[in-house]
Amino acid sequence: MQVIGHRGAAALAPENTWASFDLAVSLGVDAIETDVRATSDGELILLHDERLARTTNGQGFARETPWATIRELDAGGWFGAAFRGARVPLFGETLLRYGGRIPLIIEVKQLDLEVRVLELVREYGLLHAVAFTSFYFPVVQNLKTLAPEAKVGFLASDVQEQTVERVIAAGLDQFCPPAKAVSPDRVRAWQALGLDIRAWGVGDPELMRAAVAAGVDGMTVDFPHLLLEALGRRPPRGD
Repeated sequence: MQVIGHRGAAALAPENTWASFDLAVSLGVDAIETDVRATSDGELILLHDERLARTTNGQGFARETPWATIRELDAGGWFGAAFRGARVPLFGETLLRYGGRIPLIIEVKQLDLEVRVLELVREYGLLHAVAFTSFYFPVVQNLKTLAPEAKVGFLASDVQEQTVERVIAAGLDQFCPPAKAVSPDRVRAWQALGLDIRAWGVGDPELMRAAVAAGVDGMTVDFPHLLLEALGRRPPRGD
């Protein structure tokens, strides 16, 4: 099973910061999931919310704020004093820092942003080292059309038959259902269609254990240390 650090290790460090990513890597995760959106002047940044207030000391919408302002914001103090001064990372700089070290799962958070995200990944020669996801079906559909060789998955809010049929028809590689909706029978049926199954919305250890028992291929978790422990995996030894 692929253990994916959700926004790094979001239960242990401020999400979508390099501090969170470094911690996830040190724990021994198999991949890191992160979110990409754009500033008002077109810079690609790692930020989950549309608004800045929850995870920085800024205000307003990211899409209405220039990079020169966002780059100065504190993206760690809200989580704890030890992380004060952490910054919102640029997507490109993050690709350079982590792209050769650990697989990245990139969630495209805005419509019509996928082409630029894909172009940057290709520019850095990292198409083999990333997977793309989005809740916007046109985004993942376009990504698969533009890069048939890329691993692309749909973050589904429901598990209706027609939703799965759309995923298959688009030639996607991965189906990402809510963890609360998975069951052994459903997972086996989806896998029989050739889909890789990654659960999201794993809000607590009980739901995590249920997803493991259902046989998913991977899951994104805020607490990757607990999933690694449940799987009997220990952190890698340092040099």
